[in-house]
Amino acid sequence: MRTVEDYLLHLKSKGFQLREDAVGFIYFGQQYTNSTDEVTNAAIEITLKAQKDFDGSFYISLLETFASNKIESRKAALRFVKEIELLAV
Repeated sequence: MRTVEDYLLHLKSKGFQLREDAVGFIYFGQQYTNSTDEVTNAAIEITLKAQKDFDGSFYISLLETFASNKIESRKAALRFVKEIELLAV
């Protein structure tokens, strides 16, 4: 498992540059929902796949949904978004 910081560096190395305000919002959302790095990284990944860009409100909503449904891993997050047909993973 990667930390959120490691995941953001990975995205940057792949050419996906997030603005500084988006990075701050990512950490805010993680703290706000008390999400683990793994679940936060999954929310970032799913947000980028679903929205084709970072959408802060979508990301926060996703983290809140994961928290309320007790999603605790990337695998569970991907399964959940597939079940609700949010994303064809």
